Amino acid sequence: MTVEIAAHAGFCMGVSRAVEAAEAAAQDGVPSCTLGELIHNPTVVQDLADKGLAPIRDPAEAAGRRVLIRSHGVSPDVLESLQEKGCEVMDLTCPFVARLHKIVAEGSADGSPVILVGEKEHPEVRGTAGWAKGPVYVVAAPEEVKCLPHFEKALAVTQTTFPLERWEKVLQALEAKVDQLERHCTICSATEVRQREAMELASRADRMIVVGGRNSANTRKLYDLCRARCPDTILVESAAEIPHAFANKDPGMIGITAGASTPTDSLKEVVTRMSELENKDLNPTLEEENNEDFMQQVEATMVRIRPGQTVTGKVVQITDDEVSVNIGYKADGLIKREDLMEQEVNLGDEIEVEVVKVNDGEGNVLLSQRNIVNRKAWDALMAKNEAGEYVEGVGKEAVKGGLIANVDGIRAFVPASQLSQRYVEKISDFVGKEMKLKIIEIDEQKKRIVASRKAVVAEEAAAKKKEVWDKLEEGIVIHGIVRRLTDFGAFVDLGGVDGLIHITDLSWGRVKHPSDVVKPNQEVDVKILSLDRDRDRIQLGYKQLQPRPWDNASEKYPEGSIVEGKVVRITDFGAFVELEPGLDGLVHISQCARNRIAKVEDAVQVGQIVNVKVLGVDSEKKRISLSIRQALEDEEALNAEASVEPEAEYEVVATDETVAEELVEAVEAVEAAAEEATAE
Repeated sequence: MTVEIAAHAGFCMGVSRAVEAAEAAAQDGVPSCTLGELIHNPTVVQDLADKGLAPIRDPAEAAGRRVLIRSHGVSPDVLESLQEKGCEVMDLTCPFVARLHKIVAEGSADGSPVILVGEKEHPEVRGTAGWAKGPVYVVAAPEEVKCLPHFEKALAVTQTTFPLERWEKVLQALEAKVDQLERHCTICSATEVRQREAMELASRADRMIVVGGRNSANTRKLYDLCRARCPDTILVESAAEIPHAFANKDPGMIGITAGASTPTDSLKEVVTRMSELENKDLNPTLEEENNEDFMQQVEATMVRIRPGQTVTGKVVQITDDEVSVNIGYKADGLIKREDLMEQEVNLGDEIEVEVVKVNDGEGNVLLSQRNIVNRKAWDALMAKNEAGEYVEGVGKEAVKGGLIANVDGIRAFVPASQLSQRYVEKISDFVGKEMKLKIIEIDEQKKRIVASRKAVVAEEAAAKKKEVWDKLEEGIVIHGIVRRLTDFGAFVDLGGVDGLIHITDLSWGRVKHPSDVVKPNQEVDVKILSLDRDRDRIQLGYKQLQPRPWDNASEKYPEGSIVEGKVVRITDFGAFVELEPGLDGLVHISQCARNRIAKVEDAVQVGQIVNVKVLGVDSEKKRISLSIRQALEDEEALNAEASVEPEAEYEVVATDETVAEELVEAVEAVEAAAEEATAE
């Protein structure tokens, strides 16, 4: 008789996580309970109850205690009910079930019906139904689909422990009932692997033992699958339930597997029991029994091991190079330091190890922890992938076509096209760089994955873009950074999305190029003029936050004042002179020169700086009348006044009256001549 154990047997990741957390909660002194049985295994449930974690059936029974949500999950209404009662909630919902809840909630947000493939009374199914925003229909077989109404659109999901074969058959039946069927295979990957291994093992075994709780749907499915391939299959919760007749049948191969809610101790107990039978003759003669020496009896009590098997042992000896572990075998196991992932170990510690070789040639059992850690890392990675989460990686090596990255000890290949949204010239720039990755392909056999950094960047950018768009409103003022300039405007980064300031919205004056007003990387405040969410376009204004030149034009340029300006445009009827950006005045052709001219160009040219006199300002109509001629005349008048010498005053001093009279007559003659010259 030989015994073979399925590689994936016993607690799955979700159940293991829930049990470990519950055991920790039982020791922290906070009064607690579980809402329903934490997992479908009476041994575990009773053990937790003995530690103070008794199950309750209704939230009303919580009485203010901390409530642990079982791995099957619950509906949002239950969570709200517990919170309203002031209970602290520890959510131990399996990640695969939590992902199922999310898919149902999002997929039915528009009220679409949900078709849940699974066992109607299973707690996971009942809890999942509560997350739907529309009607829910539960079916477990193609025959039940026939009773459903016809749907134009529906979402189909499955219980995480449902057999893959039955899910596929139900899907075929649903295709005839639903015009637009959105399907999500939410079967836990661990469940799928476990069931596939169990079926393969049962097809080769002469007898089959399934270990687990009888009230566990997962375990019952394993039992049904195995019995369909191996009629001599039994379901037991412990080794004590193995019938004596079953163990003493004719020699052959016995296969052993266990449900996802089966504790390791229960599985070990059954394996040890069958291994004991395997190591001894099932029909010994009395003489042979009497001659069996003590060593043989001892060996008969030892567990059997095989390469690749995971066992738990106790550290019994520590050296600089190796650690010796008692695994219950006739020889202790040796594990080298480099294969020991838990570097800090002490005598008496219990550690989990994998058997590398049963005999290294010198009678030693070689052990390792590396594969266990890698396997756990792989399982954790697969759980993240199923939950739609990103993984953390570090670039290790640039190779032809892409980058090799290390993701928690797992080899990941990132194609060059998936490194960035832009072309990557030097892949080596990513070596040593930490990065978020999204798994896009999985190689189960080689334990390798293909990942994408580009997808993460794109999804994060889309999320950031949506967040920014949600905050934008027409008319608000927002801070941004000028990123690039074009002939028609400037693009401004608003924190994840770009908006355009058209060249006409940069200044109140004329702008030849945006660089005349703003520069790249300049921080600016802008006003949102319009939003086009369908086309992802945002129109911004910069000048709208600047003072309007016409608001105080009459005060800055009062009528009669002479100011300097620049000729910016010439027409048939006059010249436009810019007094400041955004503020132009008109010099009519009749006011362009002192003399009559045929064309404006005969008096002024574009770009010429001229003095003009303000004739009038109309702020409402945005008009300013200017005159070059009057400015020139005023200027000449001022110059003429400055050039005229003041009249001289004479004081005639004479003692002789005759001389005095002559002097007065001479002065009067000079003054008369001066007046005559001025008149000419």
